[in-house]
Amino acid sequence: MNDWLEAEQRVERAQQFSEAQRWAEALAELEVALSINPNNALWHAQRGYLLEELDRSGDAVEAYSASLELEPADGDVALALGVALARLGRFAQSLEVFDALAKRYPDFEPAYCNRIHVNAELGRHDQAEEMFYLAQELDDACPHCFYHMGASLAAREQLDRAIYCWEHVLELEPDYVGVNRRIAHAYHAKGCLEQAREFFLREVRDDPGNTDLLFELAELTLEMGHAATAAAKFEQILELDPRHPESRFALGKIHLRQGRPDQALACFEAVDLLTERDPALPEFDWRMGQALFQLGRFAESRARLEAAAAKDPDNRRILRSLADCHLASGRPAEAADGYRKALAIEGRDPISRHRLGICLAKLNRPAVALEHFLEAVRIQPDFAAALASAARTHAQLGQWRAARRMLRRAVLSNPGDAAMRRFHDHFWRFRMGYYLRRIFRRGALPTI
Repeated sequence: MNDWLEAEQRVERAQQFSEAQRWAEALAELEVALSINPNNALWHAQRGYLLEELDRSGDAVEAYSASLELEPADGDVALALGVALARLGRFAQSLEVFDALAKRYPDFEPAYCNRIHVNAELGRHDQAEEMFYLAQELDDACPHCFYHMGASLAAREQLDRAIYCWEHVLELEPDYVGVNRRIAHAYHAKGCLEQAREFFLREVRDDPGNTDLLFELAELTLEMGHAATAAAKFEQILELDPRHPESRFALGKIHLRQGRPDQALACFEAVDLLTERDPALPEFDWRMGQALFQLGRFAESRARLEAAAAKDPDNRRILRSLADCHLASGRPAEAADGYRKALAIEGRDPISRHRLGICLAKLNRPAVALEHFLEAVRIQPDFAAALASAARTHAQLGQWRAARRMLRRAVLSNPGDAAMRRFHDHFWRFRMGYYLRRIFRRGALPTI
């Protein structure tokens, strides 16, 4: 068989495989054809297309470049080369290709459209906007132009203008992939959670099996305070992908927040196994430590929380959790150091301030402890636990008028709390006992 004829037949078979989306087989046939005739610019371009379908954009760039060496005036291949370079993040090279393309073909709208995207990625937003208006003169109904312009505006935090551009994309092309998600992100950044959720739901309807998209929707739902609905979304993701550690971890955090540390721990341990003991998830050691703490497994909790604090030493909530563990383990001095570190980061943290006072009270320093209780109350005037601690310490120091004032505020701040009422009753019994003990010591008990 004539070599040239075989090459043509190989190209025909490659076309048939391409139509069947059998990309690897199509590429194999085409490469045989090119080994016979390497000077066919069209075949190199087709090879580039197949390589992109196989997620080999780097090789596709070489194929498109080879095609252009043979046929420099082919605008479509130059466009494909610029897009492939942008996909690889090689934006400066991509921009050079599009600049040359626009110079050769000044009325070729895609050269302007793609320069909106590339300039925006390079942070050249004024140039991106200039390209947008030049593209509008050639085609004012190009959805890609509005999509890329929206991305540029969003990068500059001009969210309302970005949303306008993206909503116009939907008017031009209702099924445009990814634009609903972009609008959702913009509304989320504006704090408009309900609108963000609406656009996430639209995107999910178009791509129901996208676990990354479902995860974003579930996290937003949780942020809106709908824990049960969010948990159902995370479960849905796990049905699609049982090895999705982020969803398992998110479920664990929901269980932890709702007072189910045993179920939370089961989720966290599953994540540990799924990720081969290296979850690399933010907060993992902290949340695992919290679950172990709530289950009373203080030594294991402390090890996890120390690991979390080593990774994120400026996170006051982790430092506070570790201090809580020391306090529950009967180590008030270590706990006090932890609360002081947390307060060095955020001095107006009433919880750390109150718990530092508790540590100092346990270390038999009631006067200093009282200062911290009172500071916690100054920060948060209705902090019932701090008010009660201040009342107790005032009483311990014999400062009954101040104790009575604090006790009254404590009860008023939480009138329905049965524990607070019991403390109130105990306080008055303690006060009566205090006076009786003083009377006994003086020998002044009246005779009957």
